[in-house]
Amino acid sequence: MRSLIIIAGSLIATCVTGCSGSSQPAELRLTATDVPAKPGSMGPRLSSGPDSELLLSWMEPGDDGTSLQFAHWESGAWRGPHTVVEDAGMFVNWTDLPSVAPIGDARLAAHWMRRSPVESHAHDVLVTQSFDGGQSWLPPVKPHTDGTASEHGLVSLFAQGDEVGILWLDGRKLVNEVTDDPVASAMTLRAARLDQQQQLHGEQLVDEMVCDCCQIGAAKTRNGYIAAYRDRSVEEFRDIVISSFEKDRWQPGRSVHADGWQILACPFNGPSVAVREQTVAVAWFTAVPSAAIKLAISDDAGTSFAAPVIVAETDVLGRVTAEFIDGASVGVSWLQSTEAGYSVNVRRVSLDGSFGPVRTITDSAAGLSVPQMARSNGSMVFVWTEDGDNGESIASASAPLDTL
Repeated sequence: MRSLIIIAGSLIATCVTGCSGSSQPAELRLTATDVPAKPGSMGPRLSSGPDSELLLSWMEPGDDGTSLQFAHWESGAWRGPHTVVEDAGMFVNWTDLPSVAPIGDARLAAHWMRRSPVESHAHDVLVTQSFDGGQSWLPPVKPHTDGTASEHGLVSLFAQGDEVGILWLDGRKLVNEVTDDPVASAMTLRAARLDQQQQLHGEQLVDEMVCDCCQIGAAKTRNGYIAAYRDRSVEEFRDIVISSFEKDRWQPGRSVHADGWQILACPFNGPSVAVREQTVAVAWFTAVPSAAIKLAISDDAGTSFAAPVIVAETDVLGRVTAEFIDGASVGVSWLQSTEAGYSVNVRRVSLDGSFGPVRTITDSAAGLSVPQMARSNGSMVFVWTEDGDNGESIASASAPLDTL
C-alpha cells in the first residue's frame, strides 16, 4: 500500500482554521491491515454494534452477479470473508452502500439494493437477518411497502431495542407528475423496524422532502435514538437536521445549524453522527460561503447544538465520519483533493475548542468513494477505496487513539 503514512507527526502543509498550540504532535502510528476482498471489490462500509463489535462489508464481483461480503475486526485484523448473498440484480453504486450491522448476541442485520426489472433508475431495499453470526440468513424483506418502481436506498441499519431500526431514502413520490408543488414529487425519509421473526413494524414517513442522495447518520443517546440527515426546502436549501425517536415515532427534524446552502442538485454528502452518553457530535460538509467540513456539539443528547467549528476548509470534498476518540475529543475524517489525487484526512477536535494536527491516512484514495472510520477498543480503524496500478481495491489501516 504505497499510500500508507507510517510516521505522520507533521501537519498538512497549510494549517487550516483552528490550528493551535506549539507543542509537538505525537507520532501517528498507522498499521496497514489486509482486507479479504477480491480485486475489483468496492463500497467498503463499517458498522459498529452495541457490544463494540465492528464489521466491514463490501460489494464483490462474482460469476453469478455481485455478492455482499463482510469480515469481523478481531485482534487488530479482519477475519473473513463471509457471504451474505450473491445477487445478479444487485444495485452497485459508489455512494449507496450495502451494510452488515451487528445487532447483538450473534445477531446481524444486512441490507442491499436490487435493481427494478421494469425501470432502469429504480431499485428496492432488501433486509435480512442472521442469528448465528452470519452462517445462515433469513429470506429478505422490503422495508417499504409502496410497491412503486422507484428509488429506495441510502439505508441506515442499527439495533433499536430488540428490533432492527431501518431508515432509508424513499422515492415513491418521484413517480408523480411534476407540479408547481415540489413536495408532491420529492424524495422522502422513511423508517421502519424489523423484529426477530422478520416482521415489519412502525413504517413511518419521517420527512416529506429531503436531499435525494445523501447518507443518513443514526446513533443512540441516553435519551433514545437520533438520526441526522440533509434536509431540503422548497427553496432548495439543503442543510443538516436531526430527528429524535420519541413516543414510538420519529419526530420532525430540527436544525443542527442553518448553513443556508442553496443548491439545485444533490451534493452526495450526508452527515455523520457520534454519541458518547449525552454528548452528540455531528459532522458534515457544506459549500457556503466556501467548501468546509463543520462539526457541531450538543451536550443535551441532540436537543440543541452549539455553533459549529470549521475542521478543514481547503480543497475538501466531504464524505465525513465523526467518532469519539475519548470523553474530551472527537475525530473527524474526510476526503480531500490534492495535486496528486485524493487523500483521506483525520483531525482531532477537543470539546474545549482546540484542534489537533491534520493527519493524512492515505494519499491514493479513489475520488468516487466514501471513506469510513470507526473506533474499536484503543484503536481507530479506517477503510477506503484505493486507486492503484492495477485498478481499485479496498484498503484498511488502524492507529492507536492516543496518536491521532
